Amino acid sequence: MSARASQLCVLLLAAGKGTRMKSRLAKVLHPIAGRPMVNYPLDAADVLGPDRVLLVVGHHADDVRTAVGDRAELVEQAEQRGTGHAVLQARDALSDFDGDVLILYGDTPLVQPEALQRMVDVKADSGADLVMLTAAIDVPGIVVRDSNGKIARIVEATDATPDELSIRERNTGVYLVDSGLLWSALDRTDDDNAQSEIYLTSIIEIAVSDGRHIETIPLEDGEQAMGINNRVELATASRHMRARINERHMRNGVTIVDPETTYIDAEVVIGADTLIEPGCVIQGSSRLGAGVHLKPQCTIESSELLDDVVVGPSAHLRPGTRLGVGVRIGNFVEIKNSTLGDGCKADHLTYIGDADVGEGASFGCGSIVVNYDGIEKHRTTVGDRAFVGCNSNLIAPVRLSDDSFIAAGSTVTHDVPEKSLGVARARQRNVDGWVARREKRLDRDSSVPGSSVESTAGKKGRLET
Repeated sequence: MSARASQLCVLLLAAGKGTRMKSRLAKVLHPIAGRPMVNYPLDAADVLGPDRVLLVVGHHADDVRTAVGDRAELVEQAEQRGTGHAVLQARDALSDFDGDVLILYGDTPLVQPEALQRMVDVKADSGADLVMLTAAIDVPGIVVRDSNGKIARIVEATDATPDELSIRERNTGVYLVDSGLLWSALDRTDDDNAQSEIYLTSIIEIAVSDGRHIETIPLEDGEQAMGINNRVELATASRHMRARINERHMRNGVTIVDPETTYIDAEVVIGADTLIEPGCVIQGSSRLGAGVHLKPQCTIESSELLDDVVVGPSAHLRPGTRLGVGVRIGNFVEIKNSTLGDGCKADHLTYIGDADVGEGASFGCGSIVVNYDGIEKHRTTVGDRAFVGCNSNLIAPVRLSDDSFIAAGSTVTHDVPEKSLGVARARQRNVDGWVARREKRLDRDSSVPGSSVESTAGKKGRLET
């Protein structure tokens, strides 16, 4: 890697409205793998260690500011008049900057830091005034070269000849350019076109006419230059990003049985020897330890799973869930904002919400932590080694002490002391001879003219009393 020849400023354009997205949300804020897409080019640029990072905002500027935080200095393009006009909005902020400007786009989330680093290296090694990325992708800017293979001009597809339309190399719009050249070229660019816009591509033609040294870097992986303009392209970019994320985890020792049906957000951390079966979704800032096993069709949202946890199939961990070492969560179990200590078990058909559960506790089938009274949420505490029988309700706020037992079918509304059995259900009453009397009555009614099964069934409630 070559040493950088001069200071570096990253200028990220993110002011467009994104009309084709047909959305109330700014285009660059649409999420890809759980993060606003504008964060991905910022991540790629961060690897370069730039001296300055500027973000040009326009539509939904306040929302973009919130999403980006303090990662960049913000300048506003109040009126959108093209990419060249957007770059010009940063001129005052960079009035004292003398170095290279790397121009990126908030709607191009797939660009990789390796490609950007190569631009920096090539510029430093070659002494070029401008370095541009090109790719064999379907975008309007056609790269036309002269007989010596040097850049001659950039032609828009609408203005191209048939021969030019056959050229596969296209302009990605990603440039690394001397700041002096950038501003002087934009000063010579006008808006004399149908859209009355200032095009950034004009700087290429001006640099060529001035005999400036231009280098190009063709991308072998054209998807890196993919821009997002509609929901179809958003889905395509998301698929590419998920594939990258899954590959990274697999190379780090995670087994993903079917990557195409496994959705993992960008900020998720997963330990080695974890096994993820098909249909799982892991979202937000989730953290999975080593040796975790996610069975099919599980959803994990912003939760923490320590080592050797087993979840699923078809379980749902909602935000704020923390599972200790060796916890076992079975099918159709939902956990929300709760901490379960090491070795806990909830094997099937259970809801645990807003609870603090000790080590080794066990929840039987159909047990429910009733955390909501219609107005407020309340917490439940379950002690170490407590046992909650099947089909039991714990009405929060309530405390089950260590080694306590709850009888199946109980509705618990009071605390249960240590090593005690809590029973909270109606007393069973057996009515002797009830079946024989019922059958006798049914036989008698069926012999009456006009009677029917329906009329007898209608009397069921009276017969059972």
